Amino acid sequence: MPKAYVHTRHGGPETEALIDLDRPSPGPGEILIAVRAAGVNPVDWKLRQGFRRPGRGEQAFPAVFGSEAAGVVEEVGAGVSGFTAGDEVFGSTTQGGYAEFALLEADVTAHKPAALSFRDAATLPVAAATAYDGLRQLDLPGDATLLVTGAGGGVGSAVVQIARTFGLRVVGVASEGKKDFVESLGAVHVSSGPALAERVRSVARDGIDGVYDLVGGPVLTEAAELLKDRSKLVTAGSPQETVAALGGDRVQRARTAAVLEAVADLAVRGALNPHVTRAFPLQEAGAALRAVEDGHTLGKIVIEVTG
Repeated sequence: MPKAYVHTRHGGPETEALIDLDRPSPGPGEILIAVRAAGVNPVDWKLRQGFRRPGRGEQAFPAVFGSEAAGVVEEVGAGVSGFTAGDEVFGSTTQGGYAEFALLEADVTAHKPAALSFRDAATLPVAAATAYDGLRQLDLPGDATLLVTGAGGGVGSAVVQIARTFGLRVVGVASEGKKDFVESLGAVHVSSGPALAERVRSVARDGIDGVYDLVGGPVLTEAAELLKDRSKLVTAGSPQETVAALGGDRVQRARTAAVLEAVADLAVRGALNPHVTRAFPLQEAGAALRAVEDGHTLGKIVIEVTG
């Protein structure tokens, strides 16, 4: 039987297991793929702990980890057009991607360019697409200065790179250990920690025009104080009520194939490097998740499935 990495209840790593699971069948609007790679994201372990996405009901167990995957189409569900068996695709999963087979939402699935590896494609539906959506939401002019908190992570590194393609100047907040990495992306690095605003002002003499927050908490509050126009504050690191109290907004996800095509094009052109720094086999999915849960990774981590 096909293998899948799941959690059997809400809780910590003790709830995780690699199990045999029936091959899923695509329903209306779904695509079944043989997974070649799946992206690992912080939301994966947060869902294990009990986080519930807005508008979603309770999870059914066992729940397969993963929100994004790339692979080869096996079967399409009713009402799906534009995809056929054998197509190489990437997109958002409906029931998890850490598995040999996964279901994708047809509306949030795109054909994988031949020049793009499965490994890199699997990182785009969450991190790169979130980065792209938030930058479009901010709608800053090309000569503006953007502050990115959490600039060394999977989403943050994508934000910095895409912002640079939009012509923005970028100040990236990350730990001192990620300084070289953040600067290699084209941002001015500022160390995270207390008195953040003072350090940002010292490198952005003309002020900050927009903030893309990926950290939340006190960092979000201090970053907001740097803005004259709080409508130019978006976060993917705090709840809506928290950022709304500061005058900003959550990143509004477009969740369309068109966005996936746009970020894939940036990757093919070399304007966006997903920076996959580690890849784990499905049998070591737990170790991949620990690496992200520990919070000290550079770029993206993926799980690869042998075809």
